[in-house]
Amino acid sequence: MGVGNPWRCDDGAGLAVARLLAGKLPDGVEVLEREGEPAALIDTFEGAERVWLADAISSGAAAGTVRRLDASSEELPAELFRTSTHHLGLADAVELARALGQLPPQLVVFGVEGASFEIGDELSPEVRAATEQAAAAIREEVLACTSTR
Repeated sequence: MGVGNPWRCDDGAGLAVARLLAGKLPDGVEVLEREGEPAALIDTFEGAERVWLADAISSGAAAGTVRRLDASSEELPAELFRTSTHHLGLADAVELARALGQLPPQLVVFGVEGASFEIGDELSPEVRAATEQAAAAIREEVLACTSTR
């Protein structure tokens, strides 16, 4: 699942990851795009065994840095996920789902460090490259979980 706002430059990183994955995953694996509204995210978790989620982060690291966080076993650091474009941040939505008992058994979040969250529809070059890296990592994990070998 890619999360983000396509009209806030690098905040669209998660959506770009989802678009890179569309049509490149095994049958039965759904690729979704969401804007990040907490209730919609929690509804999307319903019935899912495994969820890989991509979103932009803002930690002060170099633009394009990709972080993998296992939200199944640890709380997501709220300070990484910007709240200005989603009212509540992704971390808030995940922790609300955890409190409500609606978190999928496996939830892995790939955060792509953004450079610009200003109004615009273009990703920065570093973030565009990082979305390819995040998509490749997610694809590898999905294939490992769905392999019949």
